[in-house]
This record gives sequence, structure tokens and C-alpha cells, in this order.
Amino acid sequence: MLLLIGLTLLKIVGIILVFVMVVATLMTWADRKQAALIQDRIGPNRANLGSVTAAGLIHILADALKTLFKEDFIPRDANKGLFGIAPFLAFVPAILAFAVVPVGDVWCPEGKIAVENFRDVCLAGEPQDYFRISGMAGGLLVIFAIVSLGVYGSSIGGWASNNKFALIGGVRVSAQMISYEVTMGLTLVGLLMIYGTVDLNEMVRAQGELLWGFLPKWGIVVQPLSFFLFFAAAIAETKRPPFDIPEAESELAAGYFVEYSAMRFALFTLSEYVASVLVAMMVTTLFLGGWQVPFLYGDGLHLPGVEGVIALPYALVKVLQVGSFCFKVIFLCWFQLQIRWTLPRFRYDQLMRLGWKVILPLSLANILVTGIVLLFAGK
Repeated sequence: MLLLIGLTLLKIVGIILVFVMVVATLMTWADRKQAALIQDRIGPNRANLGSVTAAGLIHILADALKTLFKEDFIPRDANKGLFGIAPFLAFVPAILAFAVVPVGDVWCPEGKIAVENFRDVCLAGEPQDYFRISGMAGGLLVIFAIVSLGVYGSSIGGWASNNKFALIGGVRVSAQMISYEVTMGLTLVGLLMIYGTVDLNEMVRAQGELLWGFLPKWGIVVQPLSFFLFFAAAIAETKRPPFDIPEAESELAAGYFVEYSAMRFALFTLSEYVASVLVAMMVTTLFLGGWQVPFLYGDGLHLPGVEGVIALPYALVKVLQVGSFCFKVIFLCWFQLQIRWTLPRFRYDQLMRLGWKVILPLSLANILVTGIVLLFAGK
């Protein structure tokens, strides 16, 4: 039992604290640097340690110190209890959702494996799930259940502030997140029909198959429309530009967290960056093969047209798979920042129209077409 608890704590530290939180924190710096590049500015370069500015990275430390020591202001007529817990209600669900995302495949203790139907099979020993915190079979459903709780933090924060601008932001965030959760779920139905499971690791394993002997069966290959629809809906769920109408500083003076300061404000802001990392990990897992590297399996490379296997050490294969997953996630985090500083913000009516009149009908049409194709394919 103690060994199991220790292993779980180690996975939490490795996946959430070392990877997710570091990437989310670096995104606060990358966000400003990318804004500067696209607007022909220098960007963050003032904070320093002596003469060292480290390309603006010292600003991350400066921001942390500022939020720690800044006055924690609470409006006089605010509901102090709900006002205090709202940032945690927004932040905690975003963190919990990472528990079921697989960073790598199971580990075969003795390294003795065979490849059957494009999947690794342990020949000796019990496979160990070292690369995800929890091995719950219904991982995809768990993520939707947890992420849906995040709306409470933002909406309660807007209401508890006793500020009309914050309240409008809270109402907007409720409408936006509930609307796009519906479309997010429907965009994935086609994938569920093809892979036949809600276990995220099994979905990644299924993406290791090859179509026509050379094309990886990644989600983006078998469900290209679903990829674009899900990615758009997921970005809308994070409330990041161009879907940031709950904040909309030009209209609502920062929206639902306008009355927040110090660490409470930092939690709201950091939860959005953490949610962006979660989006990147979900898109990677569902559509980009997760930890899969094309033609790479536990015993080495299986290249099309080449007889035999190019053997590789088992440990090296695992490193390459985990590295592949991390690279895809970081690329998608960068891509989300690129979208933010390229597209203008939607109006409220445009956002609702996009969700209910564009993405939702296309999702339903995608389900219908997928069903017809599978029917005629005999699956």
C-alpha cells in the first residue's frame, strides 16, 4: 500500500507539477513574447537579476512575487465565503482532469514484449501503468465530468463579487461553457464509434494501427472534421481569445474576476493556462496519436516495405514515446497562443451562433456520416 501511494505521488509530481505546471507557467511568458512579436514590440524585458534578464523569463518570478505580496482586496458587500472559494472551484477541476490522461503506454517490467495487431503485449510480468496517475477505464467520461465543474468557479466568482460587470461576465461564462460542453461531447462521438472505447489509453493504442499498411490510424486521419470542431470548442471552453467574451476588458473591465486581486486573481488566470495545457493534451491523445510514434512499437521500428524489425532498447522506445507526447502538447500550446494573437474576439451573439448553429449541426452530421461509413464497411 505504501509503495502504491508513493508511486501515485511520484506520478502526480512528474506529470502535474513538473510538466503541466511548468508548461502553464511558461505560457504566461510565451503569451507576452508572442504578443510582442506579432505587434512588433520588444515584450517583457525589464525584470532582471542584476544584469540578467533571461529573455524576459525573470518576469515569471516577478509576477509570482507580486501576486504573493499584493493586497488581497475583498469588496465590502461581497459574499465573502463564496468570493473566497470561487478561484479554487475554477482551478481544482482543471488540475484533477489530468489524472486520467496517459503520457505513455504501460511498462512491461522485464522488457519482454511482442507486437500483435500493432499493439505491445507483455510476455512476462504484470504490465505497470506508470505513465498516468489513474487507470480508470472511463477516462474520457471522467474528464468531461470534472471539467464541467469549472463553470461553477467562474460563475460564482462573478456573482459573489457584487459587481454588475462581474455578474455579466459570470452569466456569459455560464452560457458559453455549457453551450460548448454539449458540442465538445458530440464532436467525439464519431471517434467513440470507430475506436469503441472511452479508455484513453486504449484509444491511443488503437491509433497505432496502420491503414493500408502505411498510414497511422490517428484521430485526425479518420475524423478530420471532428478534429477541427473539437479543437474550436475546447478553446472556447478555456475562455481564451478569440472566445474571451466572459472577460472582454473593453466591455466588462475584466469580467467575472474584475474584483479579484493577489493570489485569487492569479488562480483564475493560471487556471486558464492550465486548461490550455489540458486542451493540448486532450487533442494530442484523441487526434494526434497520443504517445504513439509512427511505426515505433515496443520492440523497435516496423517500417513499411522493410522486412524485419529495426530493434531498439525498450527503455529508449519509452523515452521516445513520452518525448513525442510532450512535443505534440507543447506544439499545440504554442498553436493556441498563435490563434489568440491572430484572430479578433467574437461578439457574444457570434459566439453563441458558432456553437449552436455551426459546430453543433456539423457534429451531428459527422456522427451520421461516420455511422453510414461504418455500416457499409461492415463494422
